[in-house]
Amino acid sequence: MKKTVRGLRLMKRMTICLCLIFLALTVSSCSIDDKEKNTEANRIRVVVSLYPLYDFAKNIGGERVDVSLLLPPGEEPHSFDPRPADILNLNKADIFIYTNIYMEPWVCDIIKSIDNKKVMLIDSSRGIVFMGEEGSDAPGKEADDHVNHGPHDGDTHDDHSGTDPHVWLDLDNAAKMVDNIRDALMQKDPGGRDYYQKNADNYKASLRKLDMKFRKSLESCKQNIFINGGHFAFGYLAKRYGLVYLSAYGFSPDAEPTPGQIVKITSLLRKHNLKYIYHEELLMPRVARTIAQETGAQLLFLHGAHNINKEDFSKGISFIEIMEKNLENLKKGLECPQK
Repeated sequence: MKKTVRGLRLMKRMTICLCLIFLALTVSSCSIDDKEKNTEANRIRVVVSLYPLYDFAKNIGGERVDVSLLLPPGEEPHSFDPRPADILNLNKADIFIYTNIYMEPWVCDIIKSIDNKKVMLIDSSRGIVFMGEEGSDAPGKEADDHVNHGPHDGDTHDDHSGTDPHVWLDLDNAAKMVDNIRDALMQKDPGGRDYYQKNADNYKASLRKLDMKFRKSLESCKQNIFINGGHFAFGYLAKRYGLVYLSAYGFSPDAEPTPGQIVKITSLLRKHNLKYIYHEELLMPRVARTIAQETGAQLLFLHGAHNINKEDFSKGISFIEIMEKNLENLKKGLECPQK
């Protein structure tokens, strides 16, 4: 009898203990869920126009930001046409970061459609001197020094047809874009100032390391000229490393090269005994393939990092990884010594 009573008491204590443990776990779980919800709610909502900005903002903002890409993965950026859903997304953002008004002429119209006046508008090219199609500085083409601003009234695509918008392919320009994004996040979220500064410094250190790798790898190549069968996208990269760069046509990927331009490119390939002609991401290499067949050159890929395809986006490929692959293909095309 005593053993039975003692057993019942023990079972009662165990039951109470298990109930207390279950209650503690339930409260703890709710606390963790609430904390995660609060963290997500407090994140700075950043919308960016192109892929390089997406990668920069994620690296700088880390866990304090929620970054979304306006341009869908796999879509060619020059012909992008924002949808009503994009406007709704922008109105919910804290910050909208675009590359520059030469790269995204549609930005002028889309900003006028943003009703939320609290959205901070950031031109990531602030402080960068733009180049013309021949590689020279475009006169008067420098973004102003205001942090919170948008395109000026009257800006149109036609006004910028002689300006090269692909500024991120100069790694020094990429570092300036990182600074502009860092400053915007600091202004919007002063409590994360040290966090953003540290992340930006680390990322810029990676850019400097990559820049030095480019310089050392390309300084003693057999060739110093490379030709792209697509549009004029790599002028900044070529100028930074002292290379000669030619393309089949101008800044617009929708343009069609004239027969005379194709003949000129074909002649230059033969004159310089070039073994490769480059083509770009997200565009059919029709012109490059035609020139390759005519000259016996091989096709070689060079990524402008405007955007990435869906597969690479899901893999989380980085801007630095893209540029490292570009370096390998440049070394091959320019017949550089292996180091």
